[in-house]
Amino acid sequence: MNAIQTEHLTKFYGKTRGIEDVSLSVEVGDFFGFIGPNGAGKSTLIRTLLGLIAPTAGRAELFGRDAIKCRIENLNDIGYLPSEATFYSGMKVGELLKLSANLRKCDCTEQARELCERLELDTSRKIDELSLGNRKKVGIVAALQHNPKLYILDEPTSGLDPLMQKEFFTILQERNEQGATIFLSSHVLSEVMRYCNRAAVIREGHLIVSDTIQNLKQIGAKRVVLHGTTMPPLIPGLKHTRAKGKTVQFMYNGQTDVLLQALARMSLEDVSITDPDPEEILMHYYESAKEAN
Repeated sequence: MNAIQTEHLTKFYGKTRGIEDVSLSVEVGDFFGFIGPNGAGKSTLIRTLLGLIAPTAGRAELFGRDAIKCRIENLNDIGYLPSEATFYSGMKVGELLKLSANLRKCDCTEQARELCERLELDTSRKIDELSLGNRKKVGIVAALQHNPKLYILDEPTSGLDPLMQKEFFTILQERNEQGATIFLSSHVLSEVMRYCNRAAVIREGHLIVSDTIQNLKQIGAKRVVLHGTTMPPLIPGLKHTRAKGKTVQFMYNGQTDVLLQALARMSLEDVSITDPDPEEILMHYYESAKEAN
């Protein structure tokens, strides 16, 4: 059984596209990344999975249960963190977390205490006095304190400093090792590549690719940086060429011997050939989808 299963899922807001024909599978126990730029349709898919909005066409299931018809039952198994959480004014952090636990009819006192300690969150402070980062921590604790089977997290690290981001992902890895399924929506490919085992890429409402992280990295291209020139070699297979001063950088997915022969004919100060970084991998899939259309 899959934790998340969508088939030809489509959502339009009037004539405005949200998502279109999205078929996606997330297995139980996956640490799954959902990647795309702002406006790509990530939040629309998540709200549809949660049963907060009804699809225009297609269907979505969580643990084999329909996302709309079984919404209440599904929400019992989910820890949801929206990209921007809004809380009741005037409440203290501890009061808000207690309210969240009470709404779920469970005692989360010990889990909340541990999470607040690890995330350095002061439960005695009022929500209105908190910084953006500390507000994000409140949302994280509220989403995690009841130990759900499925975590649906929409841009969860925005506002967190690097140390807190690392601790947050450590907590998620621990929960995942205990059997929980993590569905992480992000536009930051580097964190998805670092922590997830599978991922999907969405662009302009359409699913581009879904695969293991290892396979997604294998785009068959290398990043080449040339020092001491203002022009790249005149050979096929060059993409995303950039020049600054006497340094030229480009992606190359042609034959290696052709590249080396071309470089040998140039007068260069230095050359580096490396694997592409996460952002370049993402651009590869965006460009490939654009060319296909």
